[in-house]
Amino acid sequence: MGALEGFSRISPFLWFDANAEEAVDFYLSIFKDSRRIDVVRVADDGDGKDGSVLTIAFEIEGLKFTALNGGPLFQFNESVSFVVSCDSQQEVDDYWTKLTAGGSEGRCGWLKDKFGLSWQVVPARLPDLIQHPKALQAMLGMQKIDLAELERAAKS
Repeated sequence: MGALEGFSRISPFLWFDANAEEAVDFYLSIFKDSRRIDVVRVADDGDGKDGSVLTIAFEIEGLKFTALNGGPLFQFNESVSFVVSCDSQQEVDDYWTKLTAGGSEGRCGWLKDKFGLSWQVVPARLPDLIQHPKALQAMLGMQKIDLAELERAAKS
């Protein structure tokens, strides 16, 4: 099976410096429904890198990704992020803790993992809750989302 066979017509392709395999292992350890699909290794290019990882195809929660060891030319930034929709505060807390390990917390449920990739860890009900002005204001003051606080603000 080729590296992209069985993928959606459009899928995320993530550019890492030289740590794509470490990143994929990190993501696979966080998300229960995940797996490595395929690895493409570099053929002998005369630089002594024979057999090193070029790309890794992997899947998280049914979404297929490709990670590339592309070198230091490009860095991730907040203009692209992945949303983790959570059913409970426990899920928010769990994903937040795991994804921020070695990374950094942002505002309004946003964070950067240790590879610089941006994530939004939010309750699935967030879009409904922030339609209430007080809940929106409450969210704007949060880093990790506090579902109970948003629910209280939405009722007030």
